[in-house]
Amino acid sequence: MDKVVEAVETAKKEWDDANSRAKEHIKAIEEYSKSREEQNSNSNSLLRLNGLAQDTLALLSSLQFRLDLLAPQLPTDDQVQSATALLDSWKNQSHNLRQCLRNATLQAKANMRKAAQEERELLLGGGGESTIRRRNLQTKAGMTSAAESITDSLRRTRQLMLQEVERSASTLMTVEESTGVLKKAESDANPGPTLYNATSLLFFMLSQSDTKVAAKGYYCQKSWYGMVGQAKIGDGAVTNGINDNAVHRVDVPLDKPMRDEL
Repeated sequence: MDKVVEAVETAKKEWDDANSRAKEHIKAIEEYSKSREEQNSNSNSLLRLNGLAQDTLALLSSLQFRLDLLAPQLPTDDQVQSATALLDSWKNQSHNLRQCLRNATLQAKANMRKAAQEERELLLGGGGESTIRRRNLQTKAGMTSAAESITDSLRRTRQLMLQEVERSASTLMTVEESTGVLKKAESDANPGPTLYNATSLLFFMLSQSDTKVAAKGYYCQKSWYGMVGQAKIGDGAVTNGINDNAVHRVDVPLDKPMRDEL
């Protein structure tokens, strides 16, 4: 099935459901406060029923808008014409429902006025029923007053709690800001530890450098002594060799006769 056709079918189903719910809400509004018994047993207020009906009518309007967008996208002309006719029918139904809602609201207000008149006549009349009714109304009035008092107390307590929370949050922010300012002031007023740490680090680096320089100097000196010793040994060997190869001088007395053995 085409996606547009499927979307149109979904819109039709949603329309049928919303239309049924709108009619139910309108009927409930029309029958609101029709009698004293229904007024006492009815838990839904007129405002709530009217709000539900208005929400349902808004949903119907959105479905009309959706069908108006989907109708030109249908694959065949027959489907387009059918969707257009259905859209016109939906518009008429929505208009009728709004008119019925207005009439139902007026009827509900008339029912409420009539029920109030009957209630007033019952309270002003004599008999046991009127006495019981007055007592019930007094009990309900007392309960309503107590509930309103409790609600006001809870509201005031909530406001006080909110004010306390805001005050605590403000105090906390002030304390945090003060702590930051004090830390900054302390660091500005006492630079000693920072300077001491920097100086200690500098001395440590210098001591390491001095140790490296001393080690290299010792190595160079030791190497130089070794080279000097080897040079002395070499000079002695050379000197000894020259002395061994030299012609020894012979001292011959002059008065000793010499023989020529030739």
